Amino acid sequence: MIASLWFCLRILLAWVLALVALAIVWGHLFGGPGTVFALLVIGALAMAAVNIASHLRRVKLVAGRLDHDSLSSRLQRRIELPFDAAQAFALVESVVAGLPRVVDVESSPASLQVRARIARSDPGKAPPPSRWNPLAWLAVRHDRVSATVTPGQGTSSVTLLFEPDAGVWVDLLLADEGSNRENAEAVSRAMSQRVAEQRRDERESAARAEAEKALSVARLNLLHAQVEPHFLYNTLANAQVLTRTDPERAERMLGHLIQYLRSSLPGIDQSLSTLGQELERVQAYLEILRIRMGARLVVRIDVPDSLQDVALPSMALQTLVENAIKHGLEPKPGGGTIWVLARESDGQVHLTVADDGQGVGGSSGGTGIGLKNLRERLRLSCGPQAGFALVSNFPSGAAATITLPRRPPAARAAPVAATHVPELPHAT
Repeated sequence: MIASLWFCLRILLAWVLALVALAIVWGHLFGGPGTVFALLVIGALAMAAVNIASHLRRVKLVAGRLDHDSLSSRLQRRIELPFDAAQAFALVESVVAGLPRVVDVESSPASLQVRARIARSDPGKAPPPSRWNPLAWLAVRHDRVSATVTPGQGTSSVTLLFEPDAGVWVDLLLADEGSNRENAEAVSRAMSQRVAEQRRDERESAARAEAEKALSVARLNLLHAQVEPHFLYNTLANAQVLTRTDPERAERMLGHLIQYLRSSLPGIDQSLSTLGQELERVQAYLEILRIRMGARLVVRIDVPDSLQDVALPSMALQTLVENAIKHGLEPKPGGGTIWVLARESDGQVHLTVADDGQGVGGSSGGTGIGLKNLRERLRLSCGPQAGFALVSNFPSGAAATITLPRRPPAARAAPVAATHVPELPHAT
């Protein structure tokens, strides 16, 4: 209430002083003030009173209060934005340029400043007053907006100034009827909305990334569960038969099965393993098959100890070995040889499982789901650059090669390298 009274008295006092000065000038030019001058004084004071009342009403509607800050025609706002200077400047420039009735925008990215002129609204759509109308000489048709971005540590501070596009004398005689208050509220709302949209987009992006990660883990677990498990049942059935016919072989088979399970169960929930762990599991698996197949299966393993820590998807080597046995060597009447080779070249490790069985075009009845799952697991675990190739071996059989990067164990989650097929072993 006190702020409103002081505001009214200040403007009316300024008008009285201006009219007194005008009366002195009028007396020197035309003699003593007469009726015309009295009407001029009454009209000026009435205009000032109407302007004050309109300003108070508009400010009350826009700001919801009447105090010194809200009644002022020149406003300053300081807003903190959680962006770097370039992002904050782009946001401020976009917001200022998007204000209603903007007629001129000047921006300087080098100095991080934006200036604009905004035409004042005319609710009555009245035509512009004649230039011969004395009241038109006092009219202010535009407001100014100035914005300066100050960089910080990961954040930026924006200083905004809203004021009439006229000299300081306007503050003494006229009020802006809340137009600069409306501009300040509009800019604050727009910036808040942009920051909220940015935060919402970040949350949605994080949620999508988390959902994609969860989906990838679920798909990996599903693919891991689809690895050929039937040999376990066959092994137990064979061991049951051998306990009656050849207890020694049955004992060796159960020992290798225990070793296989000991190697497999600790990492059943892991998407990545090491070549050493995979090789231990595969060796136990092949020993079981050698007891079952006898002389029909010959195993050749050549993996340097220096490559034991190479990271690869869990059960990847197992899948290749099972595929070679099931579709290459078991259907072949005389059996054959399976090779497990690992070589390092140009920062890449080439892991090859080859056989001299029926080959890629054999009639083993395979559906290819195992290799399809392997490719998908390579993509999910190691990225789109994971390498896998399946080619024919000479003179018979097939060779499957996975190409992996040679890196320390701490970097196992990085994408694998592109496909390259090393020199393949030849059947003898």
